[in-house]
Amino acid sequence: MTIELRCDHPSGAAVARRVRARARALLAALGRPEAGLSILLTTDGRIRTLNRRWREVDHATDVLSFPADDPPGSGPHLGDLAVSLDIAGRRARRAGRTIGEEVDRYLVHGLLHLLGHDHLRPAQAREMARREDELLGRVGMVAESMDGRGSR
Repeated sequence: MTIELRCDHPSGAAVARRVRARARALLAALGRPEAGLSILLTTDGRIRTLNRRWREVDHATDVLSFPADDPPGSGPHLGDLAVSLDIAGRRARRAGRTIGEEVDRYLVHGLLHLLGHDHLRPAQAREMARREDELLGRVGMVAESMDGRGSR
């Protein structure tokens, strides 16, 4: 398994080691311990640029997932994740979580996307929320963003 971790955030070194260890543990829990993954820990500005370029959405977001294969999760390298540590820090403070706990949520959410999960339809959202909750041992991103367990 190869986990490539890059960090261009000024305070990212503090969470980088934890992110690599959590990614390894999550891949094992997902039954893909041999899978490759690339992770970028970055700023709001950089993730906004990526979001604008690849999704044509001109704002910063928490996590972006770029599957390596079609269908997602079918190859040895799952793909790339980009995580905004700026958003993670703000949301962690508001929710009373550590930045590590918040980044865990983004890793789980992003990994599930790399494996082909989505939350566009209510049934998909419920299944993705269930998987997030299972992997995190607490409420994940999809469930928190849904109203009464429906879709966004």
